[in-house]
Amino acid sequence: MPVLPGPGALLFDLDGTLVDTVGTRIRAWMEALGQVALPTARDQIADLIGLDGRQLAREVAAAAGRDLSDAEAEALDREAGEIYGRLNSDPTPLPGLKPLLRALERQRIPWAIATSSRREQVAASVAALGFATPPRIVDGTHVTMAKPDPELLLLGARDLGVRPEVCWYVGDSTWDMRAAVAAGMVGVAVTAGSAVDHTALAGAGATVSVGTLDEIAQLVRDGIAS
Repeated sequence: MPVLPGPGALLFDLDGTLVDTVGTRIRAWMEALGQVALPTARDQIADLIGLDGRQLAREVAAAAGRDLSDAEAEALDREAGEIYGRLNSDPTPLPGLKPLLRALERQRIPWAIATSSRREQVAASVAALGFATPPRIVDGTHVTMAKPDPELLLLGARDLGVRPEVCWYVGDSTWDMRAAVAAGMVGVAVTAGSAVDHTALAGAGATVSVGTLDEIAQLVRDGIAS
């Protein structure tokens, strides 16, 4: 595993990175798209998870030979989010988060969650993580452009008081890694809850790709020691 420069802060994606919810996201999108007679397949949606929801809707529509207005794309994004909120009743945290956070605390490295999801969609997933106090979160309601645009990540770095180039962004999708590259951050991909593989994540610009959050704790320790 490569030794990365020691991080000034870590930003985490939520779905598929900290909680095992990507399958639920896919089901929600397939249901929402089916309601407006947009044909799709699970693999097609899996490749788009992590993308701004309005753009996801447009991508699926374009593949089916249809154009969506801004209002239609917004409505589909909201509908998929509402369906997701209904389906996401018992999300499961992905392994390794607590050891990673302990490593960050020992080194006094700040962290936050930076997710494209709307504020109303994240409550169940954040609750499943079991934090005693609510974590710092930058979400899709705080920005005009979601991933792969870097706006969300840059806002997260600014909120933590660090320069983007010393920040690691931890995510599970190709769109996470593209956003990290655009923001000038170290992109750390984790596949435990991802819908794509190491090859796809590396191709999207991941600086390093690991299987679990436990491995990121070791990367943090190695980076600090280097």
